[in-house]
Amino acid sequence: MTETATTAVEQAADRILAAYASGTPCDPVRDLVATPDDAYAVQERLTTAWLVGGRRLVGRKIGLTSPAVQRQLGVDTPDFGMLFADMAVPDGAEIPAGAVMQARAEAEVALVLEHDLTHERHTVADVIRATAFALPAIEVVGSRIRDWDITLADTVADNASCGMYALGSRPVRLTDVDLRMCGMVLERRGEQLSTGTGAACLGHPLNAALWLADTLVRVGRPLRAGDTVLTGALGPMAAVAPGDVLEARIDGLGDVRVAFQKESAKEDAS
Repeated sequence: MTETATTAVEQAADRILAAYASGTPCDPVRDLVATPDDAYAVQERLTTAWLVGGRRLVGRKIGLTSPAVQRQLGVDTPDFGMLFADMAVPDGAEIPAGAVMQARAEAEVALVLEHDLTHERHTVADVIRATAFALPAIEVVGSRIRDWDITLADTVADNASCGMYALGSRPVRLTDVDLRMCGMVLERRGEQLSTGTGAACLGHPLNAALWLADTLVRVGRPLRAGDTVLTGALGPMAAVAPGDVLEARIDGLGDVRVAFQKESAKEDAS
């Protein structure tokens, strides 16, 4: 990377970090980072800063697993972001108002690993053998980029638009569920927001996990035992608002709920 490119990466990272600190979305960063490699360099700079600051890396999320979303952004591959311990909320817990900028939600399959995945090239059998269990998940995605005005470079640089996530509490072994055919429903107080199946995630959630395992070895941050992998949305994202309570049900995996604090509750506490 040239000195000019390095400076641009630093500027992009600083812009995103300033948005985190202020709670105010920023301009897109594609004026500074035009290529995926540069965007991931921004993400790595953020990751390093957060690890130095004391955050604990606990897994990864996979994005852009839907062909429709890939077409929208003009790409033909997924992306990934880092999951930290402070992003996780218990099943049924409330996310504080303003904790995720421009929040949206999607339901997906989470895998929790029992073994490292460090081969240069993995097989689906490697991923199955390394997985301890699966859980239903709600990922609350958010963007530090104003009005979700994103290209691939913007979302990758912004840690793949990570926000927070909730996992179900009943582990299911892969032998006990068909992740490709499992149906998903995401609801808000009984109102259906999104539906889908495991096949919507790159044809099978394990395909997404396989792509991630190989990619992370190449970039030097392989998946480790204990990591959580959010494999990608099973249906369209849904907008959320303060006061919402969302529930996702995935056949064979059970359900998971998350609530969003009302703005008034935040103001009363201040």
